[in-house]
Amino acid sequence: MDDVEDVFHAEYGRAVSVLIRFLGDIDAAEEAVQDAFTAAVQRWPTTGLPASPAGWIVTTARNRAVDRYRRESTRAQRQAEAALLHAWSQSVELTEAVEECAVHDERLRLVFTCCHPALAAPAQVALTLRLLGGLSTPQIARAFLVPEATMAQRLVRAKKKIRDAGIPYRVPHEADLPARLRGVLAVLYLIYTEGHSASSGEELVRADLCAEAVRLTRSLAELMPDEPEVLGLLGLLLLSESRRPARTSVEGALVPLSEQDRSLWDRPLIEQGQEVVRSCLRRGRPGPYQLQAAIAAVHADARTAQETDWRQVLALYDHLLSLAPSPVVALNRAVALAEVQGPAAALAVIEALELPGYPPRHAVRADLLRRLGRWEQARLAYDQAITTAGNEAQRAFLTRRRDELEA
Repeated sequence: MDDVEDVFHAEYGRAVSVLIRFLGDIDAAEEAVQDAFTAAVQRWPTTGLPASPAGWIVTTARNRAVDRYRRESTRAQRQAEAALLHAWSQSVELTEAVEECAVHDERLRLVFTCCHPALAAPAQVALTLRLLGGLSTPQIARAFLVPEATMAQRLVRAKKKIRDAGIPYRVPHEADLPARLRGVLAVLYLIYTEGHSASSGEELVRADLCAEAVRLTRSLAELMPDEPEVLGLLGLLLLSESRRPARTSVEGALVPLSEQDRSLWDRPLIEQGQEVVRSCLRRGRPGPYQLQAAIAAVHADARTAQETDWRQVLALYDHLLSLAPSPVVALNRAVALAEVQGPAAALAVIEALELPGYPPRHAVRADLLRRLGRWEQARLAYDQAITTAGNEAQRAFLTRRRDELEA
C-alpha cells in the first residue's frame, strides 16, 4: 500500500495528463487513472512492484479507457475509436514522450499546461491542483475559502468549458509562459500552503507537499530568473521552510512562532532565502510574493521573538494590503497590529472581517480576547476554532489553550 501511495503522489498528475492528451476528456482520463490505481492496490501486494510503475499505471489506464469506450460507443463512433487506438499504437512508450518545450521539469510542465488562459484564473488554479493529484476537492475548497460544493461546481464548469470549446491541453511554447505565470505561482503557493498547515489528517505538516513546492519553485526560478515574483515566491518558501524543524515538538505538537526554539531553524535555508529577498529589493518592483518574503525575512532576522521588528512587519503588511487586498492579508496584518498598537486595536479589525469558516481567524480572535482578559468570550472563540480546525495537531493545540483558560 505504501508503494502504491508513493507512486500515486509521484505519477498521478503525469498519467492524467497523458490520458487527457489522447482521450480529449478530463473526466474520462481521471476515471481511467483512478481505475488503474485501484487495480494496483489489488495486484501489487501479490505480484510486487512492476519494473516501471508509471508505465504500468498509464498502460492499465489506457486499457481501462479503451474497454469503457468500446462498451459505451455506438456503431457511428467506431471510426473515432479506431483513430484513438491508432494514436495509442503510434506511441511506443507514452510515459517517455516529451513535447518540445522550454519547461524541462515534467511536473512543472504539467502546471503550465493546465493554466490555460481561456479559463478564469480561479478555475486554472483549482483545476491544476486537482489534476496534479496532490489535493482533493475539499482541500482545494479550503484553500479558496469556499464550500466544498461550490468548488466541485467550479471544477465541473471548468472541465465542461474545456470540452465544449475544444481547448487543447498542450505544453505551451516559451513565448506563452508569461501569460500563464500568475496561475502557476498561485498553484505552487497553494501546494506549499497545504503542506505547511495540512487541512486534514493527524499531523500539522505534509512534508512531501512542502518539498515538492520548493523543488518546483526552484525549477521555475531557473526557468524565469528575471521575474521578480518568481524569486519572491522562492524566497518566501525557503524562509518558511527554514522554520519547519521548530514548528512541532518531538511528540508532534504544534509550537507557535513566538515559542519556537530558533536554534532549530535551518540557517542555510534562511541565508538562501534572505539572499533571494535582497535580490528582489534591488530590482525595485515589489509584488505580493516579494512582500510576503520580506515579512518572513524580518522574522528570520530576530534571534528571539521579543526582538521581532513588528513595526517593519506592519508596514510591509500595509503595503501588501494595498497591492493585494484580501481578508486573509488583513487578518495577518491584524496580528502585527496587535504587537504594535495592542490587542484591542487588532480585535476591532478582526471583528469586521468576513471569514466565517476560516480557522486562523477564530484562533487569532480567541488569543486576542485572552490577552484582553475576556475569558468567557475567549473560551467560546477557542471552541469555534477547534470546530473548524483542519487537522488534529491544530485542534490539540487550541484545546490546550482553551483548557489553560479554564485552569
